[in-house]
Amino acid sequence: MNYDEFQRQLGKAGLTARAFAELVGMNRNSVTNCSRKGEVPSHLAVIVTLMGEMAEHRLDFRDALARIVIEPKKPRGGGAKGRFGGSKQNDLFVRPRDTAE
Repeated sequence: MNYDEFQRQLGKAGLTARAFAELVGMNRNSVTNCSRKGEVPSHLAVIVTLMGEMAEHRLDFRDALARIVIEPKKPRGGGAKGRFGGSKQNDLFVRPRDTAE
């Protein structure tokens, strides 16, 4: 689905990209970044199309979503708190050199 159609379906559902992201447990930047690519991943296309159709038939998709526990996605990357660039490898133990030599 192209991003323009995604926006049209959001409009049918009465949602903004931010509200959509909150409803499905996504980071809003992940949703709006699709506009740069011009394409929306198929799983988001399915969700927004169903929301648009439900709203068009006066069915409240918010009630259906409220019954689901949606775990937020973990951010991608190997970032570790307090470490720039993440922690991609285990730290190596380096024995201090003996200065008596």
